[in-house]
Amino acid sequence: MNETSALRIAPLQGSVSAAEWQARVDLAACYRLCERYGMSDMIYTHITARVPDAPGQFLINPNGLLFSEMTASSLLKVNGEGEVLYRPDLPYGLHPAGFTIHSAIYRARPDAAAAMHTHTIAGMAVSALKCGLLPLTQTATRFYGRIAYHDFRGPERDPSERDLLAQSIGPLNYCILRNHGLLTLGASVSETFIAMWGLERACQAQLAAMACNTDLEMPSPAVVEKSCSMYAPGNSRTYGPLEWQGLLRMLDRTDPGFRD
Repeated sequence: MNETSALRIAPLQGSVSAAEWQARVDLAACYRLCERYGMSDMIYTHITARVPDAPGQFLINPNGLLFSEMTASSLLKVNGEGEVLYRPDLPYGLHPAGFTIHSAIYRARPDAAAAMHTHTIAGMAVSALKCGLLPLTQTATRFYGRIAYHDFRGPERDPSERDLLAQSIGPLNYCILRNHGLLTLGASVSETFIAMWGLERACQAQLAAMACNTDLEMPSPAVVEKSCSMYAPGNSRTYGPLEWQGLLRMLDRTDPGFRD
């Protein structure tokens, strides 16, 4: 018995458009990868994708499934007002904070096709540092100068928080939610996941270096500027699509249930 049958989720393939089904498969894969790489927080964070042929709608996890259980058919479909347009036959609904954060992004950023929010130890720790993310490593320079910061005002459940979050993010694709965690968005699920993977590793490296209780070897401003410029739009490839095919091959070998 596969996972979809065990959870009694009716398969959706053929019942939704091909574009929506592909978005569902990619998003379910992203949840499995988030779990595999240690970036999940049980059921408490969320990754979303805009429905490609219905841009006013997006897909999100039911609040109760573990990331390792997510499948293409198990994702909720909601609109910008919080109305659940599709829910599998499970006793799990829409998480208020998940709706607040992700609806804010899709309302303000028509270029965003996906968004990912995490509560990792490294992400939460850096979010609590006044210095934020430092350009301490090559990986960190990919984000330095392109990362937004959003102040903590309590759990993100108040709809009025949406405008404030959108203002904080502006045109940027990476955000540190102060005293909370990390947020990435992008033009695809793959781009969004790879951005989070890199941002998470930059946070981990910074914390490891700071924990050594010795002076940090910071690159010079000229080197930081040169390194950051290499990641400017038009100067480098889009991170995500190349890596994504290998990641899907790995999941198909080891954890293929995401496609159900």
